[in-house]
Amino acid sequence: MITKEQVLEAQKEWGNGVVKIGSLKEERSECEDFTSEFLDKLYYFDKGTVLFKPTKCAIEQFRPAKKHAESYFIAGDKRACNEDKGFAIQPWTKVRFENSDIILEGDRAIAMGNYFFTDLDGNEAKVEYTFGYKSVNGALKIDVHHSSFPYTIPAV
Repeated sequence: MITKEQVLEAQKEWGNGVVKIGSLKEERSECEDFTSEFLDKLYYFDKGTVLFKPTKCAIEQFRPAKKHAESYFIAGDKRACNEDKGFAIQPWTKVRFENSDIILEGDRAIAMGNYFFTDLDGNEAKVEYTFGYKSVNGALKIDVHHSSFPYTIPAV
C-alpha cells in the first residue's frame, strides 16, 4: 500500500531532480546523463505506458516515450520534438508542491494540485499538475504526468 509520505517524498525527489538538471546546464554530458537517470528512476517508461502531457507544449502535446520526455526537459541538438526549449534547464532554484489532495489505492496513487517553480530572480511560476504513481518493487514511478498553466480569465 502506497502511503501519503511516499507520495510527498516522490514529489520532493522530482522537484530536487528538476533543480539539479538546471544546475548541470553548462555541463551538457552530465546534464544528459542525470536526466536519463532521473527519468529511469522516477518514471514508468521502462515498464509500460506513461501518459505524459507537459506544460509548455503546443504541437506535440503528448509525450509517449522517454526520448520525448528528455526532449522536453533538456532539449538540445538531439531533441525529439522541435518545439522544446528545455523546461528544466531554465534553470529553477526550487520546486514546491501544494497538493489539493492525494488518492491512495493499493499500489496506485494520484496527486493533484499546484506546483511552483522559482527562477534565479526569485520569481515563482504556478503550474497545475496531476501525477499518477505506481509502486514498482517499493519505489514510486510516475505513469501519469499532466501539467498546465492555470486558466486566465480573458479581459473584457
